[in-house]
Amino acid sequence: MGLFSKSPSKSPKDQVNEWCGRIRKEGYGLDRQIRAIQREEEKVKRSMKEAAKKGDKDVCRMLAKEIIQSRKAVTRIYTSKAHLNSVQSQMKAQLATLRVAGSLQQSTEVLKAMQELVKLPEISKTMQEMSREMMKAGIIEEMLEDTMESLEPEEMEEEAQEEVDKVLWEITAGQLGKTPAMVSDALPAEPEGAAALAPEEEPEEDMEEMRNRLEALRS
Repeated sequence: MGLFSKSPSKSPKDQVNEWCGRIRKEGYGLDRQIRAIQREEEKVKRSMKEAAKKGDKDVCRMLAKEIIQSRKAVTRIYTSKAHLNSVQSQMKAQLATLRVAGSLQQSTEVLKAMQELVKLPEISKTMQEMSREMMKAGIIEEMLEDTMESLEPEEMEEEAQEEVDKVLWEITAGQLGKTPAMVSDALPAEPEGAAALAPEEEPEEDMEEMRNRLEALRS
């Protein structure tokens, strides 16, 4: 049908099966990356605990930022794995359509997933190659290839402080609660009782004073 004119020996069915195989391979690679990142995170946690024992606040904050970045990387990779699974499911649906219609069909779901996958540096090259092949096969429309984004943004500055403090508190089990960096974390737990009492005590005094004034006016 002319869909694979540059590789006439490869049928649409074979092409779809090949894509599924490559997607599975990329998925295994992402699993390995996740495990590697998590192993490194465990090392960083141990280093942070050691630094916390020494009271080295600056080192702890630096390591906390590393942990935040690694967790964001893992989240991003899991999202990409979901996109890979979506493409693979769509490819299986294409095989079913192929038996009935005799040709591969255009899919907006595949287009959206591929547009997200080409942004992931770890698999960008493979996904760009596959997207070009899918365009030739008529499954997706032309897509931009220059969609690479900076996936390690410098946006951490504003939300970083709260995130860093949260990680510090979590990893050191509150060991940093006495240092200046973590005073804000210790405060919410203690003032709650006092804050709860204050509104009750003051109104009572005000009410008593108002009663006295009323009594004075009546007399």
